[in-house]
Amino acid sequence: MFYYLIAAIIIVIDQITKWLIVKKMELGESITVIENFLYITSHRNRGAAWGILQGQMWFFYIITTIVIIGIVYYIQKYMKKNKVMGVALGLMLGGAIGNFIDRLFRKEVVDFINTYIFTYDFPIFNVADSSLCIGVVLLFIHMLFFEGKQEKEQA
Repeated sequence: MFYYLIAAIIIVIDQITKWLIVKKMELGESITVIENFLYITSHRNRGAAWGILQGQMWFFYIITTIVIIGIVYYIQKYMKKNKVMGVALGLMLGGAIGNFIDRLFRKEVVDFINTYIFTYDFPIFNVADSSLCIGVVLLFIHMLFFEGKQEKEQA
């Protein structure tokens, strides 16, 4: 249940921040947080990461539904065995559902976190995207450092 709570918290934070951006900022408007590094910029994305597959909503509906079902399955399967994997899956579930809500009701994803890393203008993202990325990194760390260790301990 804890991992679903993580997902729910991510969804709530994601949707509140997106709602604030839509209600309080004009599309394209930008607020400087840290000069030359971090900005809050109102942006919309009708595709996936970096704007790929623009306008392919049915594709996203199908893929996201499959991903959500898969994540729930793995949370149920591993939630008692491995906390790192459970947290990773909870973060991924929250991120997937957060962006799915946007695609379903807005027909686009609201993005607003705009960063410049060593003069590179990183693609604008949101809380759901961040949650997905952190979840994937945790899952990768788990697979790299803990998966084999646990199998050896069980054998």
